[in-house]
Amino acid sequence: MTEIGTDLVDVDRFRRVLQRRPGLAGRLFTEDERSYAATANDPTERLAVRFAAKEAVMKALGCGIGAVRMVDIEVVRGDDGNPSLLLHGSAASLAAERGLVSFKLSMTHTDTVAHAMVVAE
Repeated sequence: MTEIGTDLVDVDRFRRVLQRRPGLAGRLFTEDERSYAATANDPTERLAVRFAAKEAVMKALGCGIGAVRMVDIEVVRGDDGNPSLLLHGSAASLAAERGLVSFKLSMTHTDTVAHAMVVAE
């Protein structure tokens, strides 16, 4: 079985949400994700595209927000710089229940929009 998910995030809107709710980043992103984003001139772009990736994973899993913890979906970078996904906890359990064992991730962003697409097999 192959499933796909995609998501698009408005970077400015996401920035405003993070400013209004400073603790939100800690609930959405792992420490490694936040640390990586902090190395950029504008961390919001990196966080927004990771949020889009997490939403795309949930769509590929056939669930909505709240079905899995956002920090249980982690975007990691390989030695070659390419992004990939690590699923933990509730996300890993749901993927196993659905028979999804392999995830491919593509992400891109500009200063205004962030997009991610996930193929789960």
